[in-house]
This record gives sequence, C-alpha cells and structure tokens, in this order.
Amino acid sequence: MAGTEHLIVERQGATLVLTLNRPEAKNAFSIPMLVGLHDAWIEADADDDIRSIVVTGAGGAFCAGMDLKALAGQGGGFAEDNPHRARLAADPELHWKAMLRHHRPRKPVIAAVEGVCVAGGTEMLQGTDIRVAGESASFGLFEVRRGLFPIGGSTVRLTRQIAHTHALEMLLTGRRYTATEARDIGLVGSVVPDGTALKRALELAEAVNEAAPLAVEAVKRSVYETAAMTEADGLKRELELGWPVFATEDAKEGPRAFAEKRPPVYRRH
Repeated sequence: MAGTEHLIVERQGATLVLTLNRPEAKNAFSIPMLVGLHDAWIEADADDDIRSIVVTGAGGAFCAGMDLKALAGQGGGFAEDNPHRARLAADPELHWKAMLRHHRPRKPVIAAVEGVCVAGGTEMLQGTDIRVAGESASFGLFEVRRGLFPIGGSTVRLTRQIAHTHALEMLLTGRRYTATEARDIGLVGSVVPDGTALKRALELAEAVNEAAPLAVEAVKRSVYETAAMTEADGLKRELELGWPVFATEDAKEGPRAFAEKRPPVYRRH
C-alpha cells in the first residue's frame, strides 16, 4: 500500500500505521497528505488482513490543521501544478473523507498524539475511535480566533463526544488545552509519557487485532449507527447487527478456544 511524500504508510502485523509526514510544518494538511489519507482509509477497509489502523505524526507533532500559508499560495502542496489537484477536482469531498468527516472506516482507528493536535488536527481526531496522547500534547479549535469556522465537523461531533459545556468552551474560546485537560474532559482516553503514545496505541491495536474482527466491526458499527437514535430504535438496530455475529464460525471458535485453553484463530467467517 503506497502513501505520498507527505504520508508514510506501513504495515505492522494486522495494523496499518499512517504517519503524517510534514514535520517542518507540524504535519499541517497538504493536498498530497489528504489524498494519501483518503486512499489509505479506503484500502484498509478493503483489506481483510488489516484489523486496525493507527494514525500518528512525525517529528513530535500530530497535526496543526490546514496549512494556512499554503492556502495563501506559499507552497505546501497547494500549488496549481500539484499532480494531486486532479484528484480533488474529480472528488470535491475527498478532503472531507481524508479528515474522517465524510468517511468512517469500518476498522477501528487509534490516534497516537504527540505535540500539537489543533484546528483540523483536533477535528480529524474526533473521527478516530481510541485516542492516546503524550503528556506534552496540546489540543484546540482556534478557528474563531482567526475569523474562521471549524467546518471539519466539530460543531456537530464535539457535543456528542464530550460534555456540552466543555465542547462550547473549546469551540467559543479557541483556547489551547493540555493533554491532561483533554483527558479530563474526555477528548482523549489516556495520557502517557512523551514519546510513548505510538507504543501505547500499537499495544491497543494489538488487543483489537486479537479479538474477532467480525465482532469488532459490528460493535463499532452499532455504536455509531445508534448514536442519534431513540433508545428503542437503537436497541432494535443493535439486535439486527449483533445476532448475525452469533451465527458465524468465529463465534464458535471463541468459546471453543477458551474451553481448550488456547488462543482463538479467527477467520472472518
């Protein structure tokens, strides 16, 4: 699976690791990076051997959001002759899919955050499932301070993921949050020593990989599909998604392996 010059794509066992790779710009989004992310999400979902995805950043940063200098015409992959521009022209929503606004991978996505994760970085973070941060990481949605709007989904998603008052404070003040504050309000799940976020994320990915993939994907799907439903409708949909899992061979393998005191071998059927 190929990346682009601004995105490193690697396989570690059953985990696909995506590394945003513009450290000189704190991994701000560029067109090549967005094209690479879009393609990686799609290809990961199509590959049954991939069971989890980890996204991180190079050079001690996660993502500083959109490259404002580049948008002003100062490079960063937004030049008129950029070969990836044709991809965006062919699919006007490609950048939204890349940032996980208009696409939800069926495989679990784990974010490993070091350093800055602000603006569009915090917005893409909201499209991930599990989030680990180094203790010096920082977060924030600065758009209102720049006369902009956090149009990557934050005005819709943030109040569904963290408490209303915390979401509005982040959105309306545009202030910076420490990793501890982000954990305390529920934006990230855990804070680890600097430099170890990727290690922890890969450990979590391996735990996901050891579980039955059909069950994992059905659980993720149920969580997101029922989020905006009434409780009655949600419980109905849960049964529609959950009962077929019990009819799989993997559902027989799990209890059998437990009884035989051996690791299960799940085959996705």
